[in-house]
Amino acid sequence: MKLSLQAILSDPNFDVSQATSQRQLAISISAFPSQSDVDVPLNLCLILDYSGSMSGKPIKTVKQAAIELVDRLKPGDRISIITFNHHAKVLIPNQDITDLENIKRKINALKATWGSTVIGEGLKLGIEELGKGKQERISQGFLLTDGENLDGDNDRCLKLAQLAASYNLTINTLGFGEDWNSDLLEKIADAAGGTLAYIEHPEQAIDQFSRLFNKMQSVGLTNSYLLLDLMPNVRLAELKPIAQVAPDTIELPIQKEGEKWVVRLGDVMKDIDRVILANLYFGKFSAGKQAIAHVQVRYDDPSLNLQNLYSDLVIVEGNFVGDYQPKMDGFVQQQILTLAKYRQTQIAETKLQQGDRAGAATMLQTAAKTALQMGDKNAATVLQTSATRLQSGKELSESDKKKTRIVSKTVLK
Repeated sequence: MKLSLQAILSDPNFDVSQATSQRQLAISISAFPSQSDVDVPLNLCLILDYSGSMSGKPIKTVKQAAIELVDRLKPGDRISIITFNHHAKVLIPNQDITDLENIKRKINALKATWGSTVIGEGLKLGIEELGKGKQERISQGFLLTDGENLDGDNDRCLKLAQLAASYNLTINTLGFGEDWNSDLLEKIADAAGGTLAYIEHPEQAIDQFSRLFNKMQSVGLTNSYLLLDLMPNVRLAELKPIAQVAPDTIELPIQKEGEKWVVRLGDVMKDIDRVILANLYFGKFSAGKQAIAHVQVRYDDPSLNLQNLYSDLVIVEGNFVGDYQPKMDGFVQQQILTLAKYRQTQIAETKLQQGDRAGAATMLQTAAKTALQMGDKNAATVLQTSATRLQSGKELSESDKKKTRIVSKTVLK
């Protein structure tokens, strides 16, 4: 497996007479196959809420979705299943796919039972089981819940998600119905390099499980880190300097490693670009072409069982001229709009929580216009619908709020 890396400035031209300038740098990362590649086995853990609110059609469709995933696993893959309500237990310990009928029988026997929802206990056991089968495998957990984390220890859940990431384990989250905490599930998925999914109706469970499984199968490289080395007179913005904008939008934490800025990316998929957007400020430069940043990615290749590999170094240059003419890059502009849509929606949610309905409606309209400008008609419809409801004096349902959150993060197909 090889890594493709590109870095593009929003405008490569700079006015040499300006004391300061601002630009966005879009960095695209993807994996692509090489002749020496072999298929990498999977290590999947399903972490399933089976509290009483899941009874009936919800638990039935979740079991069906789980069985369909098990049927798609291949020899050499591993599976584990955790169930949780007010406590968690290991339904199926981490094991090879050898006794499919026994695995499916245990899934079919699962029944929703009385009890509250304690997400942290399920997540903890899920990480433990995933850890047992992660060697030379792509390891991901699917955490599904339809309720709030009733022990109230959300910080513990986030620390567990960060722990999973440090073990090179990815956690995806699926919110089922209307009563789950979108802030918590989004933060868990973001911290553990995964994806947030919304199952509005029980019959959507199979499609959402399948979509996440397809993404898991497409992983080519793991444990990847973006290394950004800025030249003198170049600095990152102090507030929210770096975000992922594709395939979904995530605010990314950043840290220093020597002189370089380092951002954890986690899994890199085959032929699906991860796009990172950095907000940069520039001081005074002399005329001519000047290097302004070096970009590189450190990663593991599970197909070859190799760790700490490095991509080719990409040198980003700016063109500092006296007769400045802007040369805006269309691709980067699209990424800027994607991030704007997400952040505008976040502001709207904050205003709504503060009781500022008019302000929330205005920001949702702004986000809808941004979505239209970038060609995301589905998001524009959802965002404008929510804005109109608020303007007409109506409340947003939990479903409305969750749809708004999802379309702010990704482009629906």
